[in-house]
Amino acid sequence: MKGFESVGDVVVDMIPQIQPWIDQEELEQLRRVVESTYVTEHALTAEFEARIRELTGARHAIAMANGTVALYCCLKALDIGPGDEVIVPDMTFIATANAAIMAGATPVFCDIRPDTFCIDVKQANGLTTSHTKAIIPVHLYGQSADMDAVQAFAATHSLKVIEDAAQGVGVRFKERHTGTFGDCGILSFYGNKTITCGEGGVILTDDDELARICYRLKNHGRDTKGIFVHEHIGFNFAFTEMQAAIGIAQMNKLDRIIARKQAIRDRYVAELQGLPRFQQVFIDERCEPVFWFTSFLSEDSDALTGFLQDRGIQTRRFFYPLHLQPCYQGILEIQGDFAVSESVYQRSISLPSSYLLTDEEQGMVIQAIRDFYREHRD
Repeated sequence: MKGFESVGDVVVDMIPQIQPWIDQEELEQLRRVVESTYVTEHALTAEFEARIRELTGARHAIAMANGTVALYCCLKALDIGPGDEVIVPDMTFIATANAAIMAGATPVFCDIRPDTFCIDVKQANGLTTSHTKAIIPVHLYGQSADMDAVQAFAATHSLKVIEDAAQGVGVRFKERHTGTFGDCGILSFYGNKTITCGEGGVILTDDDELARICYRLKNHGRDTKGIFVHEHIGFNFAFTEMQAAIGIAQMNKLDRIIARKQAIRDRYVAELQGLPRFQQVFIDERCEPVFWFTSFLSEDSDALTGFLQDRGIQTRRFFYPLHLQPCYQGILEIQGDFAVSESVYQRSISLPSSYLLTDEEQGMVIQAIRDFYREHRD
């Protein structure tokens, strides 16, 4: 389904790179909120959390305002703060590192693997110091990090593991859902994720005490709502019934969304194979991916992106490497070789991947890419 993009004073008809599937099902769930008159966390939030526990197998699923504060609460619950270092992959959305900074810790950037684009723990071996307290693997672009390697690394160095599975809803590694391997993990339900609540996150953990601390942190330091004696320092990172209502409707659609995204990816791969300088993304055979985005590597990424943009087709690059982010220059001491993340970023392109993408629109995208390579044979 086409969207619109403003270019100066002109509105251009576009095939969007990603958009949520929102329709009558969400409206019906929202009607439950209106009829109940409960708008803050109540029955629908509990129902949504139960659905997430069922999906992931986690003992606890704690709904949060968003994925960033969920990461922050995980760090604080594990007593990670000032003076501590946290290893994070160089290629991830900036919230992964900013959550560590928010907790008072220092993020230490680690290069990624050239195949899965997830953290390379072989590189992480040279980054540990006496201040290193945790590692945050990120399950990137619908694929799981190598959790066997991450857990072995963490055990060797006595580190806590916090999984950033913001993009990992439905993704499994060796038949186990992402976010459930470490001490704790988080999911995100931002508007462009596989399923959405508009905003929202969930903390996953099997540790009863961690779950209690995370709940206190989001609930003004209280174990229960509705009292005004606060024995702990906490904040307001609460979920809402409106978010829960949309999330429940989206959970009802999850299998259909995953199947459609798989079909979109399979068609792209089948019809774009054999193009010069255009490479499909490797998938670890131990992983059951969910193709949040369908992405490729192109030696002509800049030119291809511009070519598609001119034809009303929206694409996206991968996340900008953290070590290059302007906001960290002069703030963090950044050392190391990040050749892989830089190379992957320069060659990355994510194609239109929404559930709502029609077969006709996908055919237009495929034909446009073929046209580009026919015109750029040299």
